[in-house]
Amino acid sequence: MESIKGQLLKTILTVFIIGMGILALVGSLTLVDILSGVISNDFESMGANTFTLQRYEFNAQRQRGGEREKVNPIINYNDVRGFIDAYEYPFSQTSVSFTGTRAAEVKFESEKTDPDVQVYGVNEHYLENTGTEVEFGRAFTVFDIANNSKVCVIGSDFKRSLFKNDDPLNKTISIRGVKFKIIGIMESKGSTFGNNQDLKVLVPIQVARGMYTQPNIDYRLSIKVDDKEVMEGAQEAAILTFRNIRKLSPLEKNNFGMVRSDDLVNRINDIKSFLTVAASIISIITILGSSIALMNILLVSVSQRTREIGVRKALGAKRSTIAVQFLMESVVIGQFGSILGILLGLLVGLAMANGFDIPFQVPWGAMIAATIVSFLVAVVAGLFPAVKAARLDPIESLRYE
Repeated sequence: MESIKGQLLKTILTVFIIGMGILALVGSLTLVDILSGVISNDFESMGANTFTLQRYEFNAQRQRGGEREKVNPIINYNDVRGFIDAYEYPFSQTSVSFTGTRAAEVKFESEKTDPDVQVYGVNEHYLENTGTEVEFGRAFTVFDIANNSKVCVIGSDFKRSLFKNDDPLNKTISIRGVKFKIIGIMESKGSTFGNNQDLKVLVPIQVARGMYTQPNIDYRLSIKVDDKEVMEGAQEAAILTFRNIRKLSPLEKNNFGMVRSDDLVNRINDIKSFLTVAASIISIITILGSSIALMNILLVSVSQRTREIGVRKALGAKRSTIAVQFLMESVVIGQFGSILGILLGLLVGLAMANGFDIPFQVPWGAMIAATIVSFLVAVVAGLFPAVKAARLDPIESLRYE
């Protein structure tokens, strides 16, 4: 420590160089964990016993220029009605939904929101099938949907923005001139890549169809089964039912897609593995540069401390003593760099989490890896300078001085 203090400027420079390498490791792995965590949570909230019928498969193939290999027809309302009437798999429930608009303006008395509110038309099973909890109030009932009641469930952001933290329950809002009574407030889900999940309004599906009459509405069918053991049977029955609705012959391929929630989670995990490997490679390259810089600084330190080395060896210090001294200095400097890099990495991760409005997760794995990597880098980078210092001839060292 006394030797390190005697070279304070070089030590600070070396610590900073190592810290930048560790920052690249911790920061990149933290970002991967944050992004994959929030995406996985969004999909896992659907539950492993849920699957969705939609226009395309999740992995729809595309030709050059971005065009899909096959253009599937949209899932229209006739398809939806036919499926609900024909699909009667035991212990299952089907939710229907569509996006009315992503640019609605919601009014309450003299207040109004920006035109960036999402409005969805849903049935009574939508909230449960998508894993959405109602924090205050209640969810839709079958009577609300069957009677086309002018009621709605809103996201948690409205409580702060439109109602100034007042209780929105039983208040009346207006969308496109249609008045809705608020019966429930969904729990906060945050924002995913700029898409605010807490700034949306759910209304009964028939009411929404009366408000949004564009001809190309694409509906989504989400089926949830009570027991995962019957998932495969439920999926086969759903495919057969929808093929019959579309009047497909046995030789024709499906002109619709099925997305399983657990398949999406597995896909996200695969992407996470790829991103982790890519981030690790980039970090290793950065750390390699840091180790070379550390080695060069230590070699310069050896050449500048020949007097100290010569005196110590003349007084009886062994080669191993000199080598261990320089090696320990390298390790200590490496650990200081590790601490700096970890702190900077945590700050960067926290800033990214706040920027994306997603929860921050402490990257314990990345921190442990950074500590181990910095130790190995310090040993490797300090080994050659330590051996060089140990081999100095004390007579030549003192003569040089």
